[in-house]
Amino acid sequence: MTENINGKTVLTTPFTEEDIRALRAGDVIFINGDVVTGRDDMHIRVVKEGLSLPADISGMALMHAGPIVKGSDGEGYSMVAIGPTTSMRMEKLEYDFMDKTGVRLIIGKGGMGERTAEACREFGAVHCVYPAGNAVVAAMCTEEIKGVAWLDLGMPEACWNIRVNDFGPLIVSIDSSGRNIFAEKKKEYARIKEEQAEIIAGKVRSFI
Repeated sequence: MTENINGKTVLTTPFTEEDIRALRAGDVIFINGDVVTGRDDMHIRVVKEGLSLPADISGMALMHAGPIVKGSDGEGYSMVAIGPTTSMRMEKLEYDFMDKTGVRLIIGKGGMGERTAEACREFGAVHCVYPAGNAVVAAMCTEEIKGVAWLDLGMPEACWNIRVNDFGPLIVSIDSSGRNIFAEKKKEYARIKEEQAEIIAGKVRSFI
């Protein structure tokens, strides 16, 4: 479900394909509902080892993150910090991961590549970036830790199932048409860099 709340675009899990395909690269959104965290080791287990993800994330959100959590199974858990992990680390496995799990919205730090863009086009999904340096703010948006699996991987790599409220801002970096802002800007910055380098070189030569 997508709503406009106080001028903000807010999506609530589970996301429909229509919700996601309505988003465009560069849109700023917030989300409510269930988010599962997972990084390299979780992707390896699902894609390379063929294990089933312990949480159903079909139509849901995955955050590339290594949370800091306090508490235990007996006492209950609480979120201390949850900052995004560099998403490009998962690029080689993301297409297959999305295919197997049906995840619709991925959150991380930095951009991802063509393989993920292809998956977003094919499966009706998006990749979003969460501003780095705001791990404590993200923890404040965590209403509940609903469960955890694969703790044998360690706290950061485990699969944490959390419920969030007003989580964001998230910037859509790859939309369901495959448009990739990071890839576009990389080409633009390379062109500007070359232009400026030539201008600077010309000025230096004038003093020689």
